[in-house]
Amino acid sequence: MEKLLYTIGEVAEMLGENTSAVRFWTNSFEKFIKPRRNNKGNRQYTAEDIETLRCIRVLLRDDGLTIEGAARRLSEDRKAVSQRVKALESLKAIRAELVEVRKSL
Repeated sequence: MEKLLYTIGEVAEMLGENTSAVRFWTNSFEKFIKPRRNNKGNRQYTAEDIETLRCIRVLLRDDGLTIEGAARRLSEDRKAVSQRVKALESLKAIRAELVEVRKSL
């Protein structure tokens, strides 16, 4: 069963980033990411927030865009960016499986 809300630490681990990067991206992309806050004030992210953060990570880290460039790309065609990110994740998973098969030969 999938959780409804995730902590910033859990999100950072999913993305392979540190919590300060996730916090910075959350603050920089307020138009796209609006995490809830618990009674202590800690951020709680939804699955949609995490998907958006994955897109942001690819745009910034892989494509080398600036914060402004990534925000513009998300505004222009968020669906295309999301589809591309999903395709990249699938390819990475396939590659990992192939590496495991190769090791077992």
